[in-house]
Amino acid sequence: MRAWTSPDVPPLPVTGPPVRVHDSAADAAVEVVPDGPAKIYVCGITPYDATHLGHAATYVAFDLLNRAWRSAGHEVRYVQNVTDVDDPLLERANATGEDWEQLAESQTQLFRTDMEALRVLAPDAFVGAVEAIPLIVPMVQRLQQAGAVYDVDGDLYFSVTADPAFGEVSGWDRQRMLEIYPERGGDPERAGKKDPLDCLVWQAERPGEPAWDTDLGRGRPGWHVECSAIAREHLGTTIDVQGGGSDLVFPHHEMSASEAQVADERPFARAYVHAGMVALDGEKMSKSKGNLELVSRLREQGADPMAIRLALLQHHYRTDWEWTAADLTASESLLESLRYAVALPAGAPSDGVVREVLAALADDLDAPRAVTVLQEWQQATNRGEGPHETGAGDVVRQLADAALGLTL
Repeated sequence: MRAWTSPDVPPLPVTGPPVRVHDSAADAAVEVVPDGPAKIYVCGITPYDATHLGHAATYVAFDLLNRAWRSAGHEVRYVQNVTDVDDPLLERANATGEDWEQLAESQTQLFRTDMEALRVLAPDAFVGAVEAIPLIVPMVQRLQQAGAVYDVDGDLYFSVTADPAFGEVSGWDRQRMLEIYPERGGDPERAGKKDPLDCLVWQAERPGEPAWDTDLGRGRPGWHVECSAIAREHLGTTIDVQGGGSDLVFPHHEMSASEAQVADERPFARAYVHAGMVALDGEKMSKSKGNLELVSRLREQGADPMAIRLALLQHHYRTDWEWTAADLTASESLLESLRYAVALPAGAPSDGVVREVLAALADDLDAPRAVTVLQEWQQATNRGEGPHETGAGDVVRQLADAALGLTL
């Protein structure tokens, strides 16, 4: 599957420090120093609706990690999936009378356009679930050989007890898992399952639904195994970071990690990093609820994509927060001020600004602190106090571009 076009990342005059991120499994900040290229897998969209600001906040957050690693001198290998066949997509297509494949492609294309506008670096591999079926089938077969998959009326389930580490990603107890599982696509009440928490890896063909002929029979893949198989193929075993929204901690990341660990007998990821939820009108933005503010809609209304990105950067990626129109208004004003300052022939010294911004981003992607550093430089520049540096604005402009993805 085609990704989008990445912006160029300008070089910086210094190397950034090692990067620390909050690992959900450890519930602590950990230093992730890659052995070779940094390997990150971020779970992508199910393309049945447009990119809302919750999506945008997540992908901008992991774009910061990508950039922080690059600033620290690492090559980065970034992979993202698109769940282009799944129940929510098929349900939306049936409700609207659209062809499910056309719906998936149109919304994936809109997502590409939004990501390009927000200057998110494109993944090295952008892989749809449908095109990943040749990867998923042997993955399921490998799990079958390990005795971790069983049949329920033609559907194949992964046995979570096959992984001794099951539960370590979320840290949740069984009761909490059972409460949340049905809310997030699980089927704990399915008759014939060995354990209510076991998850579907291959669904036999249903009348009127898409299906493919494979060695597992005619059907389509389950959600969690899709990500396990794509990550294994494109990143190998034991990646550096598995990322996504905090609503993926369980069951999605828990299940996909267990499947990979049983298949490979190695840890799936060194760190599990999760972005907070963005609310609108008092509730988490959700396609199912329809309380969405869309990136494409804001752009159509004339919003500068860099103002949208700047608004997102002013909330720490791990926090839950609520979008309001005031976020965009404030970021538009700040963006204008920063652009004015960097265009001046001289400004406040830039060296400390570069180091402070890179240090902030290396410290669990603290974009709000990095933005504050830029704002303080802008204010010092405008006051004209103390020593001034010719061309400081050019340095700050490059810094904002390379580290924060902002064009000033």
